[in-house]
Amino acid sequence: MLTPPFKRSGTGGLAVLANPRLEPCCEHHEAAASGSSPAHARSRLHQLDPHLHCSLIGTCLGTGELRKLMARHVDVRGQSDLEVHHLAVGLAVQGGDVLKALHKALDQRHAGAVRTFSAATDEAALDAAWKQAWAAGDIPGAYWALLTHKTVTPELRQEAFGEVHMLSHLMGSAHRHELQRFVALEKENAELHERLEREQLRRQEAIQERDDMAARMQQQSIDAERRIAQAVANSQQAAAPRMDGDWIALQTQRREQAERQAEETRQQCERLQEQLDRLQSQGRALVEELAAAEEELHRLSTAAPTSAGSDHGWLRDRRVLYVGGRPSSTPAIRDYVERRGGEFLHHDGGLESRKGLLAALLPRAHVVVFPVDCVDHDSVSNLKRLSERHQVPFVALRSASLASFAATLQRELTSANAEAQQPFKFCLRHG
Repeated sequence: MLTPPFKRSGTGGLAVLANPRLEPCCEHHEAAASGSSPAHARSRLHQLDPHLHCSLIGTCLGTGELRKLMARHVDVRGQSDLEVHHLAVGLAVQGGDVLKALHKALDQRHAGAVRTFSAATDEAALDAAWKQAWAAGDIPGAYWALLTHKTVTPELRQEAFGEVHMLSHLMGSAHRHELQRFVALEKENAELHERLEREQLRRQEAIQERDDMAARMQQQSIDAERRIAQAVANSQQAAAPRMDGDWIALQTQRREQAERQAEETRQQCERLQEQLDRLQSQGRALVEELAAAEEELHRLSTAAPTSAGSDHGWLRDRRVLYVGGRPSSTPAIRDYVERRGGEFLHHDGGLESRKGLLAALLPRAHVVVFPVDCVDHDSVSNLKRLSERHQVPFVALRSASLASFAATLQRELTSANAEAQQPFKFCLRHG
């Protein structure tokens, strides 16, 4: 801001800058020029310095509420939120109906905060109420109630204005970082949705093919039974049944052919069943990964903080060794583990880190994780051998994505904790 809302007076104190666009017409302008408000009432919006209007309107009124209010006085169709904000600030400086409507909307929206701050009778109590509201995160209502309070001083107004101004910079920086992560997770979520849809389509096609084949086999069985019944009926109708060697050989050949067809059909059904089980298992894994990604997206969209003592701290005091993986997804996995109270150890499988370091890192870990699609066979063999030697469990991931890591690790650790919490049963007879 090039022009601050306050300036030093000739006597060394702080004085509010005069509004050049408003001509003094009543005692309110005299009170605004002296930096104080009447002792019997709160300050009005037109009594405040015009440089405070931008901060007050932008902080204490939402964009949707401001657009609805301004639409009653001017045409705001096709204008952006920034243009509506600039229009409101400009009309507030000019005074008139817009200024009165803004003051009324601010009073109605933050009536609770105004009542709370009205209990403060001096500067110390007012400063304590402002600090308490700041610590609780109730900034908009407290900011409006403080600036319009009848006992507020220019120094306290300037201090509150500076804190809100710096808060906007901090929120913008944090929002950019979270927005980048949100976009990455949203992209991964969309990819998982597409993959899940493709797998469901393949599963439906496999089920349909299996059902069609079962229907054909059932029809063939019915036809075979009908032919057999017809043959039996024909043989019974014959006065002198033919029981020579050629007839017996023909029936034996037919029986053997039917048995071969039945065996081939059984084997084909077993293969289809194995394929269906594999698709169902892969579908369940994709559903778990999608649920983990959606949970992370929900936490980021609601800006809910994660601490080691909360429900998200299920990795507290655990060291996770991650072997292999992609350089692009490893930082996100590291951040996921650390935000849940865990310690992240990483070994790339021998690309840049020496393979001998794996034997030194593994005894320190509580669990070892590696993606099957992004690690070499030597590292996996060495990893399994070291895990069996040091009694450290290892978990194989379906892929190197963050969603696969979160879903698999949470499932494995949750089942392990449930087994560990089962009561110990001791038999007095058998031990």
